[in-house]
Amino acid sequence: MEINAKLVKELRDKTGAGMMDCKKALQQSDGDLDKATNWLREKGIAKAISKSERDTKDGRIYSYIHTNSKIGVLIEVNCETDFVAKTDQFEALCKDLAMHIAATSPLAIRPEDLCPKLIENEREVYKNKAINEGKPEAVVTKIVEGQIQKLYKESCLLQQEFVKDPSKTIQDIISETVATIGENIQVARFVRYQLGE
Repeated sequence: MEINAKLVKELRDKTGAGMMDCKKALQQSDGDLDKATNWLREKGIAKAISKSERDTKDGRIYSYIHTNSKIGVLIEVNCETDFVAKTDQFEALCKDLAMHIAATSPLAIRPEDLCPKLIENEREVYKNKAINEGKPEAVVTKIVEGQIQKLYKESCLLQQEFVKDPSKTIQDIISETVATIGENIQVARFVRYQLGE
């Protein structure tokens, strides 16, 4: 059975598991959502979504200086306990996130963190561009929304494709770590410095 993107998204929304894990689960269960959910739960992957509501009062501030010493990142990543914050796996996640931020320079963690004026300005630019290109009015709204979604994927950390594995988003990487570690993990804030900026 061919597994389409809509089915993968539905399972992902239901379980919080990564795209590739959802696709594999659906392949293993011949496209049956309930069986795929159980498969993910058995593997410990679907647990991540249930943990996402738990408090993250611990964690660490991680610093990363890029090899050319011209880019630096400070990131606060939170978890539930001091014990997890000290593990090698949590540190590896922090390092991957900081390196990713150094490489991609996201503007915010999630779409709702972006400046509303920026979004409104971009909507106006996309709208005027589509109108100037002679697009039908019925299509303009869809074009604008598509461009806004693209902006989110490029500018928001959690929606960006992971630089070390573009088949996964940063949210996928975090969810996989949550499933393995067994605690909620949240990116609280970050700052990226570049020499001369």
